[in-house]
Amino acid sequence: MLDGSVLVTGGAGYIGSHAVLALLDAGHRVVVYDNLSTGFDWLVDPRATLVQGEIEDDAHVRATLRNHAVSAVMHFAGSIIVPESVSNPLKYYRNNTVASRALIESAVVSGVKHFIFSSTAATYGTPAKVPVAEGDPTVPINPYGTSKLMTEAMLRDVAAAHPINYAALRYFNVAGADPQQRSGQSTVGATHLIKIAVEAALGKRASVGVYGTDYATPDGTGVRDYIHVSDLAAAHVAALDLLVAEPTRSHTLNAGYGKGFSVLEVLDAVDRVTNIKLNRIIEGRRAGDAGELVADNRAILATLDWTPKRADLDGIVRDALAWERKLGEMGR
Repeated sequence: MLDGSVLVTGGAGYIGSHAVLALLDAGHRVVVYDNLSTGFDWLVDPRATLVQGEIEDDAHVRATLRNHAVSAVMHFAGSIIVPESVSNPLKYYRNNTVASRALIESAVVSGVKHFIFSSTAATYGTPAKVPVAEGDPTVPINPYGTSKLMTEAMLRDVAAAHPINYAALRYFNVAGADPQQRSGQSTVGATHLIKIAVEAALGKRASVGVYGTDYATPDGTGVRDYIHVSDLAAAHVAALDLLVAEPTRSHTLNAGYGKGFSVLEVLDAVDRVTNIKLNRIIEGRRAGDAGELVADNRAILATLDWTPKRADLDGIVRDALAWERKLGEMGR
């Protein structure tokens, strides 16, 4: 077990809050650090300590690391909307790259030994082959992917110069919700397809947009590898265990299932689970979107003590739907 507590930046957000649950369930002490700009304090499990602040506030971050005897950082905080990164790139370089640089420096100065970074499959851009593996070229086609790749480079260089190791997990498409309904995607105006679709199924939206039907995929719509958020959270705990066990080694790993579903296949799954025919509106492609992103996940399966338990599209939809219904019951 880790000697010390884990600081989870963005732990009041969607993926971060699930990682907090997984860490707590595994017996770790957890401190959530979040500015609550897109997160929610009510999503933070009461077993964790919530500290509100900005990642760029060096004095506050370092005091938090010191006061809570933090030995590891899980860094989820950042901006994640691909089309927005194209229209407002400076926001993404500030929130994802500059802020991460400050956090990494605070971790090094404070003697933090382990760092787990929320990276993305967007680092690959439009891959020459699918599924895409960790050693394949990283040529992002949007500022979001570039901002994350720059942070990966910083971690690589810092780990070579200081006594800290890291795991960069390149997420594919994260979906679903905690099966116990302790957390889920709660952002108003979210851009995640399954979140949008279950909102539409419950009457919170009039329709679902299908952005692009002319990709080089079987049905012309974008294909993505959808990973259940609880499986992803478990992968973070397994990554932390490995970093503690092997403190001189670092890892960059795809976090996905190795199977892709098109937009239309996902919407068919929502229709099937809800027994409701969604109103689909065909739109043009969105800026910065790749046609197909599917993980070659052999490395993560071989490296971590982690086996996906929820690799079922209908099950992912059911958990997302249950959380959406709970939000309605909570008046949110």
